[in-house]
Amino acid sequence: MNLAHFPSGTADIGLDELPRRLPAQVLRLMPAGDAEEREVLLRLLEIGFLPGEPVQVMARGFPGNDPLAVRVGHTTFALRSHEAALIRVGPLAAVAGCAA
Repeated sequence: MNLAHFPSGTADIGLDELPRRLPAQVLRLMPAGDAEEREVLLRLLEIGFLPGEPVQVMARGFPGNDPLAVRVGHTTFALRSHEAALIRVGPLAAVAGCAA
């Protein structure tokens, strides 16, 4: 695992807080607060933000760090910070048989 480089040794942060180029994995999506948020969560699930998927923040917009270029699996998407905050991530689990 990449715990040493994970922010403050935490195991669960919002994707919007993930440092650029730090590999992580999707742990869960936050519960929806309203109908609009439910639509966003459904879209995130449909495009591949599923628990266990590898994820990285590739770049941040300038100024203000919005939007974020986020890679999930082998595909890169642009997400707004408030959308990325709904995705909880943790350290990327080591793959069996590979050096971490």
